[in-house]
Amino acid sequence: MRTGELMDLAWRLVEGEGGRARAVLGLAGPPGAGKSTLARVLVDELRRRHGPDAAAYVPLDGFHLSNAQLDRLGLVSRKGSPPTFDVHGYAALLRRLADRPGHDVYVPDFDRSLDEPVAARHVVGPGVRLVVTEGNYLACDLPGWSAAREWIDELWYVDADADERRRRLVERQLAGGRTEGGARAWVEGNDMPNAEVVESSRDSGWVKRVFHWSGHD
Repeated sequence: MRTGELMDLAWRLVEGEGGRARAVLGLAGPPGAGKSTLARVLVDELRRRHGPDAAAYVPLDGFHLSNAQLDRLGLVSRKGSPPTFDVHGYAALLRRLADRPGHDVYVPDFDRSLDEPVAARHVVGPGVRLVVTEGNYLACDLPGWSAAREWIDELWYVDADADERRRRLVERQLAGGRTEGGARAWVEGNDMPNAEVVESSRDSGWVKRVFHWSGHD
């Protein structure tokens, strides 16, 4: 789907019939499908078209458990899998945002150079109309994720060819400092198995639309 069409569909959540004062759009899909890039593009373009309070970006990746907690839990080798996220904290943030408090809400993100979550990288102002949030497991029927979905008005599934996703994921790991062999081993042993979990949610009843997004109009 083209970016302009997706922008129109997203903005209908706040301006269309039955639109809310603040709506939450969720983007699910496997690792490497382009969810975070699309979310940022949508937010930037909606702000350009409708003003600075039109939209704000809220990534699930800010709720990665720290490396210290992963080590404590024995989950370092499964980083990025469902149990390595604070899903309850994420659901609580979405609830807070949907309630539209009259003050700024600070939002964490994941820093790939540090390989750690960082606090307060993003902010959602009180006048923001649309929150765009994205994460692998938003459509999955797994413990904790249904609580997060309660605060998502519409959920989209962003897909991409498996070979393209694999290429992007290897590039991501190389950029993070892994060797070629280490990057490919991580992707095959961790990212692609995680993708299989996500792919099982593609046809979930919670998903409003499924599409490929190339980043080009």
